[in-house]
Amino acid sequence: MSKKTLIKNAQLINEGRVFNSDVLIVDERIELIAESISANGNEDIIDASGLYLLPGMIDDQVHFREPGLTHKGNIASESRAAVAGGITSYMEMPNVNPSTTSINALEKKFEIGRKSSVANYSFYLGATEDNIEEIKRLDPTQHCGVKVFMGASTGNLLVEDEKALEEIFEGAPTLIVTHCESGPVIEQNKARLSTKGRPFVIDDHPVLRNAEACYASSSYAVGLAKRYGSQLHVLHITTKKELELFEPGPISGKSITAEACVHHLWFCNEDYAQKGNLIKCNPAVKYSEDRAALIKALSEGRIDIIATDHAPHTWEEKQAEYQGAPAGLPLVQHALQTLFDQVKNGNMSLPQIVEKTSHNPAIRYGVIDRGFIREGYFADLVLVDSNSVYTVSPENTLYHCAWSPFNEYTFSSKIMKTWVNGQVAFDGLQVIGSPKEAKRLVFTGSR
Repeated sequence: MSKKTLIKNAQLINEGRVFNSDVLIVDERIELIAESISANGNEDIIDASGLYLLPGMIDDQVHFREPGLTHKGNIASESRAAVAGGITSYMEMPNVNPSTTSINALEKKFEIGRKSSVANYSFYLGATEDNIEEIKRLDPTQHCGVKVFMGASTGNLLVEDEKALEEIFEGAPTLIVTHCESGPVIEQNKARLSTKGRPFVIDDHPVLRNAEACYASSSYAVGLAKRYGSQLHVLHITTKKELELFEPGPISGKSITAEACVHHLWFCNEDYAQKGNLIKCNPAVKYSEDRAALIKALSEGRIDIIATDHAPHTWEEKQAEYQGAPAGLPLVQHALQTLFDQVKNGNMSLPQIVEKTSHNPAIRYGVIDRGFIREGYFADLVLVDSNSVYTVSPENTLYHCAWSPFNEYTFSSKIMKTWVNGQVAFDGLQVIGSPKEAKRLVFTGSR
């Protein structure tokens, strides 16, 4: 017998509108969307009066640390935190141990996802300076893309060789996503700052990894994409200067797109005094004028997607001196709540949240039947109460690392329920989803 769920009296946020509607879910998919749907007696009925219903967030940039770095996090733990935050699908990065640089290693990660993820999943292949043949073997309908660390990684995932980059941008059959920071510029900044005769401290982070370092690399990536007609998505833009590289307007038809992350929209250099290494990340949290420019660029359509770059480290690792502390912070559980607070603060609109976190990722990656509330689409949904406060604490934080940069902060909204493929994955109090309900993402093959 089919499982039916009837959501009544919700305020849908979808395709540029906020409107009252009922939604009927049958098994995995949305069966009907209408102003009023009558119950037949065999449905689970959810009264969503006063609540917002939106498509689940598709997070195109997370680091779940498996395999090899599971003392920081793993696919099971971090996907549980994700669904508690209204993220129903994610795309995970290759800088694990060993790095995901072959199709064989990539498919092994998909097998881990199949066994342990409670959210829908896909995984990137990592580019190296000598794995172009593996990159060419990627299947655009099965693989989300290839990740290129352009001057901001270590080991074999660092790609700086000009010929190797040209081969990647010319030959990749999928979307190319890039981390853009120039290693040579960062080294120049280190040399200049070291003349002050003191150890580097956290306040130096946006100075060492400054706008020039970001722009030198992102402009290079954009230039390569234009030369070879590549499909390019530049991850985590952090500076006002870089925004001139991207065309304003709707995402449809763009071959070069850009992303901002929730922490760069939230924090600025003024927060280092209180947060310290907890908000150390690459690219660095920059200045208030950069943050303001990113928020403005969302409305202009220069920034197409909002993601998290969720990257957990242990509390102990983050307590090291600045230079020894790793870069990255856990974000998936509270990302949507930060955006609802942005709405409350007048920085963006409710439809804009959905456009940047659900619609546009689905369009850019060609995700099939997800990212919108549409009849026939998978029922990946999140129910949000924007009138309930929620205070972050160690007791309600689900990351394996057990800390959050938002600890003790009170958000103005609360995630009430998350559905993954029509099944409740988070009931507002605890994660109840299982891996048997999550699916491998599939794509149209046309990005």
